[in-house]
Amino acid sequence: MITVAQALDHLFALADEMPVDHVPLLEADGRILAGAVTSRRTQPPFAASSMDGYALKGVEADQHAQFKVIGEAAAGHGWAGTVGAGQAVRIFTGAPVPDGADKVVIQEDVTRTGNLITISDDPGAKDNIRPAGIDFAEGDTLDAPRVLAPADIALLASMNIDEVPVRRAPVVALIATGDELVMPGETPGPDQIIASNTFGLAAMLKRLGAVPRVLPIARDTAQSLATVFSLARGADLVVTIGGASVGDHDLVGHVAAELGMDQSFYKVAMRPGKPLMAGRLNGIPMVGLPGNPVSAMVCGTVFLTPMIRAMQGLGQAPVPRMQLPLSAPLGPNGPREHYMRGLLSNGAVQDAGLQDSSLLSVLANANALIVRPPSDPARAIGDVVDVVHLT
Repeated sequence: MITVAQALDHLFALADEMPVDHVPLLEADGRILAGAVTSRRTQPPFAASSMDGYALKGVEADQHAQFKVIGEAAAGHGWAGTVGAGQAVRIFTGAPVPDGADKVVIQEDVTRTGNLITISDDPGAKDNIRPAGIDFAEGDTLDAPRVLAPADIALLASMNIDEVPVRRAPVVALIATGDELVMPGETPGPDQIIASNTFGLAAMLKRLGAVPRVLPIARDTAQSLATVFSLARGADLVVTIGGASVGDHDLVGHVAAELGMDQSFYKVAMRPGKPLMAGRLNGIPMVGLPGNPVSAMVCGTVFLTPMIRAMQGLGQAPVPRMQLPLSAPLGPNGPREHYMRGLLSNGAVQDAGLQDSSLLSVLANANALIVRPPSDPARAIGDVVDVVHLT
């Protein structure tokens, strides 16, 4: 068996970075920016008023001073002249500040009669002008890699960018194995259960920006498994669920080897998730997850999440951990690294109850994984432990 850290190193070596696509900005939300994007303009491109009011010379902006209004500037419609002494231009938010003016007195501080205004209240020191380029300048960049969020999309649009380079979303073929499985909505036989892992992992992959491709369930025969493997052609990653252990009906490793898999490792010193394997199947990265529902989902968090991020150019790093105090004691840990389902509340964490790897209800109620190192001694309330946040 190898450690979790060693398994991640092997998986990162298998994680081929996706090629770059160029997509319209409207399709870029949530995608991974693959290269720095350079602004094509300055924002704002001119000094602009930040308030409705009157543009004039700041040195003349004294309370009770009077000015003649000689023009009007609105957003999208600037005033082309020059403001002289004793003159003002009616101006609205977003409008270019005319030449000769360096202050906008807000309209609430002004009394107007015809074309004459009087500064009726103290105008204050603020000039109410946004300088040209205060947001960004032509040539500034939005750096990559990054997951594009709505604010990034707005910024790119403001930079006059209509198309962006993004990593192609990795296609992940999901293969559940076992005679005991039926799909949700079907009627299971007396000895069958529902194939839950496929759907939980598909949801996880979607959140990571990957495209899950759910293949038919592979039955416990070499022929059925080989047939389903053939349907995975064109995927960027193949993930099997179940059948990776050493029982008489665990055929994934055997069939994959016959089909040409170059195995990187088998078995990881962790709990849950010991029967994990990985390698390349005819050039395509392959990961074999254990079949127990919680084991598959925990391995999805610990292994598939960093692997998918690496494939998208987001770097090679394990899932982030934080250090939090315990709100309840824990007994001693065994010889394997243990990812315990936990409950995080008010800045502290405790175990979420029974840790059996078949209990999806416990996992669904948990919002964290408590990471216990091998042979970790019993822990008391207040002891600090490593925690992975679950979303």
